[in-house]
Amino acid sequence: MVTNLGSRTSELDEFSAALSFDLDPFQREACTALEEGHGVLVCAPTGAGKTVVGEFAVHLALAAGGKCFYTTPIKALSNQKFADLTARHGRERVGLLTGDQSINPDAPVVVMTTEVLRNMLYASSDSLRGLSYVVMDEVHFLADRFRGAVWEEVILHLPEEVRLVSLSATVSNAEEFGAWMGTVRGDTTVVVDETRPVPLWQHVMVGRRMFDLFDTDSSAQKVVVDGELVRYIKHREAADRAESWGGGPRGRGGPRRAFRPLPRPEVLAKLDEEGLLPAITFIFSRAGCDGALAQCLRSRLDLSRPEDADEIDAVIEKHTGDLPRGDLEVLGYWEWREALHRGLAAHHAGMLPAFRHTVEELFVRGLVRAVFATETLALGINMPARTVVLERLVKFNGESHAELTPGEYTQLTGRAGRRGIDVEGHAVVLWQPEVDTSAVAGLASTRTYPLRSSFKPGYNMSINLIDRMGAAEARALLERSFAQFQADRSVVGLVRGIERNEGQLRGLREQLGGADGGFLEYIQLRERIKQRERQLSQQSRADRRGQAVQALSALRRGDVVAIPSGRRMGLAVVLEPDATPHDPRPLVLTEDKWAGRVSVHDFPVPAETLGHMRLPRRVDHRTARSRRDLASALRSTGITPPGRRGRGGRSEAADDRELDTLRRALRAHPAHKRPDREQMSRIGERYNRILRETESMRQKVAATTNSLARTFDRILGLLEERGFVHEGEVTADGRRLARIYAESDLVVAECLRRGVWRGLGPAELAAVVSILVYESRQEAGGYLGPAGPTQPVKRAVGATVDIWSELCRDESRHKLPPTREPDLGFIAGVHLWARGDGLAEALLAGGDQGTPLSAGDFVRWCRQVIDLLDQIHNTADDEEVAATAAKAVRAIRRGVVAVDAA
Repeated sequence: MVTNLGSRTSELDEFSAALSFDLDPFQREACTALEEGHGVLVCAPTGAGKTVVGEFAVHLALAAGGKCFYTTPIKALSNQKFADLTARHGRERVGLLTGDQSINPDAPVVVMTTEVLRNMLYASSDSLRGLSYVVMDEVHFLADRFRGAVWEEVILHLPEEVRLVSLSATVSNAEEFGAWMGTVRGDTTVVVDETRPVPLWQHVMVGRRMFDLFDTDSSAQKVVVDGELVRYIKHREAADRAESWGGGPRGRGGPRRAFRPLPRPEVLAKLDEEGLLPAITFIFSRAGCDGALAQCLRSRLDLSRPEDADEIDAVIEKHTGDLPRGDLEVLGYWEWREALHRGLAAHHAGMLPAFRHTVEELFVRGLVRAVFATETLALGINMPARTVVLERLVKFNGESHAELTPGEYTQLTGRAGRRGIDVEGHAVVLWQPEVDTSAVAGLASTRTYPLRSSFKPGYNMSINLIDRMGAAEARALLERSFAQFQADRSVVGLVRGIERNEGQLRGLREQLGGADGGFLEYIQLRERIKQRERQLSQQSRADRRGQAVQALSALRRGDVVAIPSGRRMGLAVVLEPDATPHDPRPLVLTEDKWAGRVSVHDFPVPAETLGHMRLPRRVDHRTARSRRDLASALRSTGITPPGRRGRGGRSEAADDRELDTLRRALRAHPAHKRPDREQMSRIGERYNRILRETESMRQKVAATTNSLARTFDRILGLLEERGFVHEGEVTADGRRLARIYAESDLVVAECLRRGVWRGLGPAELAAVVSILVYESRQEAGGYLGPAGPTQPVKRAVGATVDIWSELCRDESRHKLPPTREPDLGFIAGVHLWARGDGLAEALLAGGDQGTPLSAGDFVRWCRQVIDLLDQIHNTADDEEVAATAAKAVRAIRRGVVAVDAA
């Protein structure tokens, strides 16, 4: 045990003496705090050297004869860190634990993925004995909406005596995160360093000319865009406009061609000329990265040196030597290898992991000098460059095209500048007509990247909490999460707003003569009348919608209706009825040859059948000819649309007895006759508005406070209903659920309990469980009926989907978010692979509409299926199912799936 300052200082001196560089001030501050017994949170830019603090924690643990766990978010980083620590401390003192690798797990220093440590904590593993330090690298991953909860689970569950070293990218709310860490982990020193280890220069490339983005000579306090850049762009835009109205090439008139960016080979050649390689060009699509590489390969661009060829081949062989020779053609190996020999590569999740890791090693060694990458490269992978190029400042976020946020821009450009190699890093934005240089300057100068918790209780987490500590303590633990901490801080602002409003209400009440003055009662009557009128109006709209839904649901094929208003107004014939409850959308063809689905929004009055048309047995509404012929037949029926109809009838308000009573009470009230009635009513309306606003704030406070505990109680109710918990105790079925770590954990547990996967062969079981992990990149067609290559697979898929549907109904009843829908898109691909078919056949079967699945995606989904099968093997009570799962794992783990499994 260290007891005096002199010996404590000597540990840091001993550690730093072994380094080849001097510690930066932020590194020394964090290491000193750690040696003095504090936990530390270190926030610093990418490449600043945060991991030195983690390595010092390893040094302290070994010096004191203790243990240190070093956690990372991804296997590739774990492997990288394992290699670094092994080189420093020797193989016998360092171990590795990932989902599919276990090397020296009892060593005093073990590198692992964060999920492995979480699982150890829930299982109360013996490996936790003697643990003195835990390093959580890339702790900002707790914002990840899919996996982020794991980081909080670890932070909350670690024994109190363990010192936590949290390493994060620069976040704008580090103090808030540190304050929370202090409340749950005790004394935590927050060290923030925003200085990049290598200065970053920002540029804009317009055509073949490179400009600085900022005016570095400007004395203004605010950010100023370089004047020469602004002038050049204006001149270029003016010249383009003149060209569009003057003669085009060879004097021909007409508008100019659409803007064409500088070809990628020329961009790279320009960067090479300026001494700005190696470079990473971020393109926000896999196809875009592959297309950019193909464009460069079609050119004469060659960025490699002849003397590097043997070294490049050695790295390629190291990573890909075990790939089956017969699969190389399918994987595009020869084109990929040619690109590497020319110093070029793509990098994205669709690539085979072995290919990606080859590119990473060659790039770090300087043998590949230009990489086209998706933004996934910015997450965790140690692959810095001298220059980062951004082709566009807009990316597809899964739902729509959205502009990059300052946080995303900072993360991407953080790769520029290699510590110890480059004096400065460079970020280059390629100019296009839609690029606003002021907006680019705003992105480049804003450091806004707040950390937002994604923590929420799920079935596995809840059952483990109940098993470890009981429901009452579990609730208390959830209340201590960073998610609830942030929610409670937002409540502070709402409470202040309520207090401010209550002060205003007191003042307005006095103006209205106080609570007993009579006018307050009068304005409350007015407010009740307004609310009743609003209620009747909403009821009327709901009734009309109900009638419209009923009328649309009743339509049959060939019915002729009139669309009463809007762009599609006129006659229409029903091609395909739809009786979906609450929102029927029949397919119709209008007399104007438009075919599409209509809804209640197109029918302010209920649809009325005006006549009927005989339709051909098969109508292809997608072809223009078919639409034209049908529209002509519709017009020739002689049916005419009725004249415009109003909604008609007396309003509900005219016949409402309650409203009539309130209006009579208002007219009879003494305040109704006051000469200042309207002036006082305006004060009263303000009073009512503030009163409504205050009530809304109170409801938000109630919804936010204890929100996680309420969700936990709903989950507990559902688990008790299904027999996973009984009278506060976890049942045998519940203990099985506690060992299943999957997004559809409760569906898996139910399938095992009911035996719906019994009797399947290894390839068949792999196919069935794939529907619980696979996610199509495109929207699936929505078909969830029995599907599969064999009858047993069809039966098991149907039973699994039924269990999911049943669970969704229960979740809706308990006001819980639904478990994600099974996806049947990988059944055929993984079934073929697991039964021994070739890679080409499996990729084609796993693809969509004749387009093969990418090799990288195939391997990733196969490994996720393996992970779930491993869990089934370890948790299934049915020995037959457990044995089949083990066989399925062996059947899938071959060829490309087994190579370079990091």
